[in-house]
Amino acid sequence: MGAPLASLALTALATGGRITTGAWITLAAIAASFAVVTTLGLIRWARTEFRVTADTLEVRSGLLNRRLRSVPLRRIRTVDLTASPLHRLLGVTVLRAGTAGSGDGGSELSLEALTVAEADRLRAELLARAEAEGAADDPVVARISWRWLRYAPLTFWVVGGVFVAAGSVYRALDAMGIEPWKLGFVQRAFAEFGASALWLTVPAALLVVLALGSVGAIALYVENWWSYRLEWTDARSLRVRRGLFTTRSVTIEGTRLRGVLLREPLLLRAGGGALVRAVAGGLGNREENRKRSGLLPPAPRTEALRVASSALRAAFPEAEPLTGHPRAALRRRRTRGLLFVVVPGTAVLAGLGAAFTPVLLHCAWIYAVVTTPVVWWLARDAYRSLGHGIRGAHLVARSGTFSRDTLALQRSAIAAWTFSTSPFTRRSGLVTLTAAVAAGEDGYRVRDLAAEAAPGFAATVTPGLLDEFLVHRQG
Repeated sequence: MGAPLASLALTALATGGRITTGAWITLAAIAASFAVVTTLGLIRWARTEFRVTADTLEVRSGLLNRRLRSVPLRRIRTVDLTASPLHRLLGVTVLRAGTAGSGDGGSELSLEALTVAEADRLRAELLARAEAEGAADDPVVARISWRWLRYAPLTFWVVGGVFVAAGSVYRALDAMGIEPWKLGFVQRAFAEFGASALWLTVPAALLVVLALGSVGAIALYVENWWSYRLEWTDARSLRVRRGLFTTRSVTIEGTRLRGVLLREPLLLRAGGGALVRAVAGGLGNREENRKRSGLLPPAPRTEALRVASSALRAAFPEAEPLTGHPRAALRRRRTRGLLFVVVPGTAVLAGLGAAFTPVLLHCAWIYAVVTTPVVWWLARDAYRSLGHGIRGAHLVARSGTFSRDTLALQRSAIAAWTFSTSPFTRRSGLVTLTAAVAAGEDGYRVRDLAAEAAPGFAATVTPGLLDEFLVHRQG
């Protein structure tokens, strides 16, 4: 009842204590719904049972329609323990067992609110089939170092987090019938801002946004990665533990770990940092996979390379030079930048200037002069980031500028290839390869290869997979 009560309190505060009859009726309806939902939840909890047999995990649940789910233990690939602040307050946790083929979340088994001791015991039992030949001499791969906090502001949240938080507050106020723009202090703040010297107030506002974003990014980093620990629990299972208020423990079976992704967002790359994600099956749908696949927070790039190598059980192949891509890929990036960034912004400012004020006409040519070299440089950086190759048992692909991603993917995990072109890429002689994998994002792209080289490269990565589709030249 915290949310509706808080909403009622804020409404009363905004209206000077005047609570309408409709608000009381709404609150009563919410309270009645809460009581019904809670009662149904209690009944459902009482009718949920589970057991582990010699070969299966069985979960029986359901209120009106009883449901029995039975999963062979050999199919369980990952076990995730998650505890929100409320769970931790009550001494319980949520256990999620990811199975082979649970990419969409439909095959995932979830047990809510087990005691911590029971969840630990059950996780150990579910993973007992993993080979216990022993991990390395030191099974701990990485621990949190608070010196890494300096990388927290070099992420999207340093700016985007401020606007996300502001948008959330706006939606909450709007849902309560409060229009923020009509509040007196908001109107006064905007009036004073507009009446001040903009060459001072605009940079000051940007500094405030950056300061708030940095504080938020650091707080989010601490909450997400508190007590972070990456370790091999045995010869085949990799476990990540982290979290301050909401704790998370994800165990990935080695046979489902298909590769790793070294991610370097633009700001983080400029600061010499990177982060690492696992490419693994059984981590749920795309959203859940992004939450559960993190192996390393933003950290020094050398540390990221070390963690990636440990997860692969081989040297991460990023240091070796990769095969470059045709110059047509550079022209394509420059053209897209001009068409989607420079031209639209210039046209809008010029149109507004012609309709309203000549000042905007000057803004239009200044915008074009400033953004053109920026787009040119970003296109060049994106082109230099392109690369692909084969390093032993792994396919290596690199691309991106705002987020330069280097993928090391097991060649044996690739189930299919997709060749994608558009009228523009066909004209340029380029093709994008997508490797379909039953893990991670389900598909990983090798962008803008030369069209004549793409089939041969794909056939070399996965021998035999494309033979029936290839026509070999004679002589």
